[in-house]
Amino acid sequence: MENRLTRNFWITVIVVVAFSFGIMVGRNFDVPTASFLLKKPDVSQDLFWEVWNIMESKYVEKEKVTEDERMFGAIKGMVDSYGDPATVFLTPEETRKFNEANQGKYFEGIGAELGYENGAIIIVSPLDGSPAKDAGIRPGDYILAVDDYEIKSGDNIYEIVQKIRGKSGTKVVLKVLHKGDLEAVDIEITRGQVTVPSMTLTYVGKNESVAMIDIARFTESSYLEWNGKWDELVNKVVAKGTKKAIVDLRGNPGGYFDAAVYAAGDFLPEGTLIAKQEDGSGNVQEFLAKKGGKLQNIEVIILVDAGSASASEIFAGALQQNGRAKVLGTETYGKGTAQSVLDLRGGSSLHITILKWLLPDGNWLNRENPVTPDYEVENTTEDFLKGLDRQLEDALKLLNS
Repeated sequence: MENRLTRNFWITVIVVVAFSFGIMVGRNFDVPTASFLLKKPDVSQDLFWEVWNIMESKYVEKEKVTEDERMFGAIKGMVDSYGDPATVFLTPEETRKFNEANQGKYFEGIGAELGYENGAIIIVSPLDGSPAKDAGIRPGDYILAVDDYEIKSGDNIYEIVQKIRGKSGTKVVLKVLHKGDLEAVDIEITRGQVTVPSMTLTYVGKNESVAMIDIARFTESSYLEWNGKWDELVNKVVAKGTKKAIVDLRGNPGGYFDAAVYAAGDFLPEGTLIAKQEDGSGNVQEFLAKKGGKLQNIEVIILVDAGSASASEIFAGALQQNGRAKVLGTETYGKGTAQSVLDLRGGSSLHITILKWLLPDGNWLNRENPVTPDYEVENTTEDFLKGLDRQLEDALKLLNS
């Protein structure tokens, strides 16, 4: 059984484009071996086989379900009993599609990340330049139906992902309820190829004096590759002598925890606490700034919204709680766990939550404890339709005040 540790967020970056389940692979933490399976449950396994045999002998249409399907269903039920939407069992076919979806930097689909809220499936964020965003999909939209399929409470998010994904040029209709609206609308989206650059650097404001650092995700093919691109960006900012910066994390679903820690280290003095990780046994590991902070004297505003999750929240929370940046926008998503992917026999896999992420104040980052902005500013529907960015405008005003 091979162990592939993942360090980001579960939020089904379906990028239906495909970061399906938003799991980025790393290898820096040990995961308990199969030895823990030697512990026997209190409930007798005889009960399981008793029910199995009754169904096998008495169910009227047992030929409709294969033996594999029955076993996979039983395993899924056990995993689902933990009540963690980030912890899932995938069949061999689901695992194959998941692996295909996570290869490469170009994806086919609608370009959006999905998540759970109160048992419902929501859009965490449409990606910039994606078919979803161009069609009018917004962060916080509730997905009520996909084509003719009406979504039910408790539906497996992975299965919904499969219904939304598809080849470029094909169409899918999502019935969505926009945040604050009373009536749902049907939005037809033409799937396409989505390119996801991890970061961009531009200059805005008077005389282009403010560095605009847009971080779309904290991931490349590896966190080392991401770190290399980040170093190039930082060196450009330093060379220009910029004294003010806006870091845009809106719609950033996360990525490598290590990459977020690495980037935050450029804004903080060496030795500053950035975040903590806690495992299932209560062991806590601290992560400190180690870089000497090339950008620690720059004034910083961080933009966030409900689509900012996981590693992006670690970055924003670290700078905010250490007094190095003001955060502007709306509350973040609140996702502070890390998943590991275990390859199982026969080609199936288990995605299992193994770590909690804690902010510098020691509190667990989660749905009840997201990153709360210092300045609450929301881009309204009217702003969206007019192409205005009130959050960016207010950030520039703060930097110039």
